[in-house]
Amino acid sequence: MSVSASVNTRASFLAVSLPAAMMLAGWMALPAPARASEAVESDKVSAILSAAKMQAFQIKEDADRLESYTRSDISWESHADAVNTMKENVNKMGKLLAELQDNRKDAAPWQQTAIDRIIPVAKELAGNASAAITALNKNPRRINTGPYQEYVESLCDAANNLAATIADFTDYGKTKERMSRLERKLEIPGGGK
Repeated sequence: MSVSASVNTRASFLAVSLPAAMMLAGWMALPAPARASEAVESDKVSAILSAAKMQAFQIKEDADRLESYTRSDISWESHADAVNTMKENVNKMGKLLAELQDNRKDAAPWQQTAIDRIIPVAKELAGNASAAITALNKNPRRINTGPYQEYVESLCDAANNLAATIADFTDYGKTKERMSRLERKLEIPGGGK
């Protein structure tokens, strides 16, 4: 197979992943349901947030690896493989975020806030992933310069931000649960208010 045929084959493969990234960005644009006034903390939402935390750290690792590739002489095929892995993990995150949106009405106010703050960061991540795919498809031989590097850097920033945001909210939830257990154990009336 000639080099140009190889480039076209890989570019076609990545082009298939662009619609997936666009679909992810599309569902995240849907409006969130109205906030529940006094919802009890949802164990299901907490479990989904924990799964999203693990997925976000996987995406962060993917982005860090991809960013390190931009500083080396790694082939464009390796970049394409790394971008494809990232796309798969972003799509998995998209499914988790869809579950969060579906369960938002049953979530406690702090969980609703978490969902509201995570969604825009995930949208930014999906947009940067889509832009990196497009840049790689347009010019696979120029992966160490120009727009592709900028998109990867933005992707890395968004992945770090997403991982930190979800980790902060899951840590908050765990701390809140520990406080509730201590309040019950110590029999503090009114929940320590």
